[in-house]
Amino acid sequence: MSYNLSDVKGLGKKEDTLKEAGIDSVEKLAESNVDDLISLKGIGKATAEKFIESAKNLLNSSTTDESSETSVEDAAEKEEIEKAHEELKKLEEKKSKLQGKKAEEGDFILVKITGRTQKGIIFRVSSEEDAKKAGIYDETRAQQGIYTPEFVIVGKPGFLNEGLTEVVKDLNFFEKKSVRIPPTKAFGKRDPQKIERIGIAKFRKMNEGKNPEIGKEFVKQSQGQVQRGTISQIVQGRVIIDYNHPLAGQSIDYNIEIIDKIEDFNEKIEYFMIAKGIPTENVSDFQISYIPKSKTLEITIPKMFLFQNLTYVKFGLAMDLQSHMAEDIDDVKFIEVYEKIPLPTTPSESVLQKVEDFNKEKEQEEES
Repeated sequence: MSYNLSDVKGLGKKEDTLKEAGIDSVEKLAESNVDDLISLKGIGKATAEKFIESAKNLLNSSTTDESSETSVEDAAEKEEIEKAHEELKKLEEKKSKLQGKKAEEGDFILVKITGRTQKGIIFRVSSEEDAKKAGIYDETRAQQGIYTPEFVIVGKPGFLNEGLTEVVKDLNFFEKKSVRIPPTKAFGKRDPQKIERIGIAKFRKMNEGKNPEIGKEFVKQSQGQVQRGTISQIVQGRVIIDYNHPLAGQSIDYNIEIIDKIEDFNEKIEYFMIAKGIPTENVSDFQISYIPKSKTLEITIPKMFLFQNLTYVKFGLAMDLQSHMAEDIDDVKFIEVYEKIPLPTTPSESVLQKVEDFNKEKEQEEES
């Protein structure tokens, strides 16, 4: 850390005298002799000794502070390394404990999946590294947490397709398996009833005045439900929209492996939150509090989400927790705290503050 000559205590107006004599830094003042200083106008022996001692103390304190900061940094780094080793040790112990055991119905698990069509096109992976290898990596999808293992409750529908749900029930932990899932248990058969033909003029009205583009997604709300389709053709003034899943009618090949068992209460809740679309990096911002006696879970919404519409997220999360953790959770409460915004200072208060600050500065100058 570098200091200016003005940082040395007690110099006052003698700073200019020192600079005129070529002593323009703390280091030069600390290395000066008393005889050098007393030859300058207005500086006696006692004052010279005081100046030199103050400069040396300032430099010594700088060295001590830097040493202290380095020690703190080293200690923090050491703590991080030890923590990482401890976590790794726990993971190894957990893996050893689960190795070869069958996943039981109701277990909360993480599943690593690679999915590909019969033509060999990979469409689903469980890590960014695998996405890059497959040539399907997309930065936006990565930020959305798409390239992550699947959170699954063994034997429960709604997490994986029917075929994979059945496969998982017979898997051991860390057992790798390759399977082919038929259309009826994957993304369903193609249904002609899910293909809609709309006139271009009507389509524009439904699509905010925009023209149709082949291959673009189209979202339609009907009877309170959202339908997502793809514009497949534009023929004779009509837009053909296919609401079938893009992989409907195809048998799908999967590589699948159970890689972890989630046992911690809070961690289970966090995975449900991620499944409802809350970004992984923001999950820890939500404060979770559990009251065992009343089986009530309280979730405090962080400031950054207070003005976002989380109605459906909160409703869906509460339903999931009450359904899949029914033994522990009855009620789910969401807490939103809106802190009082301080009022701006009035003009009179502002003037008084300036006067007070000015008086303090004058007092400090007189003391020095």
